[in-house]
This record gives sequence, structure tokens and C-alpha cells, in this order.
Amino acid sequence: MNARPPKKPRDLVDGVLLIDKPVGLSSNDALIKAKRVVNAKKAGHTGTLDPFATGLLPLCFGEATKFSQDLLEADKTYDAVVHLGITTTTGDTEGEAVETRPVNVTVEQIDAALAKFRGPILQVPPMYSALKRDGKALYEYAREGITLERDARPVTIHKLEMLAYDAPMLTIRVTCSKGTYVRVLGEDIGAELGCGAHLNALRRIQVGSLTVDGMVTLEQLQAHDNPLSLLAPVDALLSSFPRVELTPELAARFLNGQRLALNREPVTLPETPGRVRVYHDDKLLGTAILQDWGVLAPERLIARPQG
Repeated sequence: MNARPPKKPRDLVDGVLLIDKPVGLSSNDALIKAKRVVNAKKAGHTGTLDPFATGLLPLCFGEATKFSQDLLEADKTYDAVVHLGITTTTGDTEGEAVETRPVNVTVEQIDAALAKFRGPILQVPPMYSALKRDGKALYEYAREGITLERDARPVTIHKLEMLAYDAPMLTIRVTCSKGTYVRVLGEDIGAELGCGAHLNALRRIQVGSLTVDGMVTLEQLQAHDNPLSLLAPVDALLSSFPRVELTPELAARFLNGQRLALNREPVTLPETPGRVRVYHDDKLLGTAILQDWGVLAPERLIARPQG
């Protein structure tokens, strides 16, 4: 019996890949496929997209995984098509129709309804979600025909606008805080309009400061002669933070985890305290918190300086 050839060892790949996730594929499946193509030793994604949703799925490799939590916490922007007049069991196209109502809605009524959802709101998580109760995902209860009470949670709708309306299809763009369910937002808009609704399509177009610019499909990744060239650098995740460039001596101390008093050092500092990205010789060393009096406190350090 022939022995199997040994598996190719995984590489130390660092960077960020912006994948355009297709309909029908889970975020984890997309990650597994991409990780295989770039042969990365370590990888993770930055927030799940439902299988029926498409669009921006940032994948982190190697050192970039240390900062993936920042994107989990970040605001996100979606384009969504809300199908007015039909409610479904899941709030999207994957569920069965529950109720159908006539749609006699004007643009003015839609504008008035959308206005009620801008800003801080309370949202009840859907039963078809990965939230857990007693160690079991809510969608597992839902599939068994069990509906549990769920507490409303605070979320923030930063922007909500109508892009198009061709009854019964309403296209909206929403920028929202973490934890927001756009499916539920679509259902709630339908309820406010008195006709019910579900999401017909959902596409994510921005996560934090990352946009669809540079996004590639899995097919493009698999067909590329040099897929590693499609990766953005690790600091693409940190572009919204001010930059601090250290001298060689200060950089060595920073990488040893030392707090640095920089007020009297030849270093240019941001005007206000807060989170910063730290470099030496244009290589990313990690992130830190710039405190009062110019004290730099290391936060997350890079094992392999990036640049």
C-alpha cells in the first residue's frame, strides 16, 4: 500500500485579504478556501457574513490576526434589498413565507419610516442567529420549532438612506454598529410601514476603514499566478490610528514591552492621547496607547515587524 505524500508545511504568511464572499458560502468556508490557496499557517476572519449575504469579508493571516478584533468591533456598511409585503421565518430569502400583504407605500412614507431607525435603537436578535442560550445556538432551537424570549439590545444606526424603490423592492444603505442585524432592521422597517418585509439581498461594502477597493473573488484568488501579491499589509487594519515613528533605541525597548516616556525624545506625537500604530524604519511594530504626558504603553506587539 502506497504511503500518502507528506503534507506541504504551512507558511508564515502575514497580511489582509479582502474577499468578495459569494452567495451560499459560509464565512468559515471562504476562509478555509483562501487559507489553502495562500498556504497560510494561521488565519481568521473578522466577522461573519450570513451564507445568503455577499461582499466584503476581510481575512487576516499571521500577524494580522492579532488585530482582527478591531474589525469585529468596527462599524459596517451594507447595501440591502428589502422585499416589502412578505415576511419569512428567517427574515431573509432562506426562510419560508409566513404572511403576504399588499404594498401600498409611498416614497414619503418610506422616508418617514427610515427616520425612526436612525441613531441609537433597541433591536431584538432573531431566532435564526448564532447567539447562544445555555450553550446552544438560537438557530438550533428555531429549527426545532422552539421560540425563546430574547432581550432587546442597544445598537446604533449611524446612516440609513433609500437608494431605490421599485415596489415591492426597497434598496437601502445602512452604516451600523457591531451587533446590528440588518435582517431585523428590514423586518422592522416593513412592520413600521404596515406591510411586513424580509431581506431579498444583502451586500457588505465597508468594514471599519476597509472598503471594496482591492476586493477579489475566490475564483480570482485561485487563478492568480502570485496570490500573495493580493494581500494588503497588516497595517491596513490600523489605518485610522495615528502613526508614531520610533528611533532604533526606543523601538528595541518598545518590542521588549517597556512603557516609553516620549515627551523629551525626538519623536513626533499626535496632539491627543489615544490608540496609535507604532513603527521603526517604516516597519510596523505593533499598537500602543499614548497616555498623558507623552507616555507610550505597548498594547499588541508584532513578532515579525511588517514593512
